[in-house]
Amino acid sequence: MISTRIRPRALRPQNPRPRALHPRILRRGAALLLALLAALPATEAVARSETDDVGLRAPGGHAAGCAARTSPYQRQAERWLDLRVDGTSSRGDCLAVRDFQKQHRIKPANGYVGVATWGTMRLLSARRNPNAAGKCPVRSYRVACVDLGRQLTWVQKGRKVVYGPVPMRSGKPGYRTRTGWFRIYWKHKNHWSTIYHAPMPYAQFFSGGQAFHAVGGSVYNLRGGSYGCVNLRKSDARRLWSVLKKNDRVYVWGRRPGT
Repeated sequence: MISTRIRPRALRPQNPRPRALHPRILRRGAALLLALLAALPATEAVARSETDDVGLRAPGGHAAGCAARTSPYQRQAERWLDLRVDGTSSRGDCLAVRDFQKQHRIKPANGYVGVATWGTMRLLSARRNPNAAGKCPVRSYRVACVDLGRQLTWVQKGRKVVYGPVPMRSGKPGYRTRTGWFRIYWKHKNHWSTIYHAPMPYAQFFSGGQAFHAVGGSVYNLRGGSYGCVNLRKSDARRLWSVLKKNDRVYVWGRRPGT
């Protein structure tokens, strides 16, 4: 008998390599994805976010509970909320702080007194009469008052407040905002810093390169700070631009906490 040897067929791989998609199909898929993303509802930016002034994120609490943790601003908040002042956060303190945070759209609303929470309390206290202590000189003309200690800015003419007070952020350590009397000497609406390579919208210069101007992000984030300028929220900087004129006076006093 003549034996024949049959060659076995080569086995196909179990996971064949997929074929590359045609570039036209890829372009259509990308266009469809962009259209779907554009159709999604935009999320409104958070009004205020908590970051404490020692560079640590405010601790998060339980979604349905309360993070009863003591902050550097605990005593101030207890006095403001008319609670027992002991400098230690209790559950009752935490619930009261959390209610305040919810009322003023501060996130996270977890009962921890971060810099945004204390800053909002301080701003509310100053609204009726920001110059109650008489630190900003009263003049017959407009004076832009810059309170470094409370991180507040307002404009007064005589005893009448014509703008603010609004929250601000001044110079960080090593770049302190200069104190004393100054004058608005240059206004540049769409200024770009060639030194720090950053936008400075609604810039109003009063001392060398130091100016009032809008800044992105939160003015309550004190971890960084400015290079000496007075940082404002964009809406506040826009309004201040319309209030102050060239040669208007600026008075800066105090010292920013932590500098």
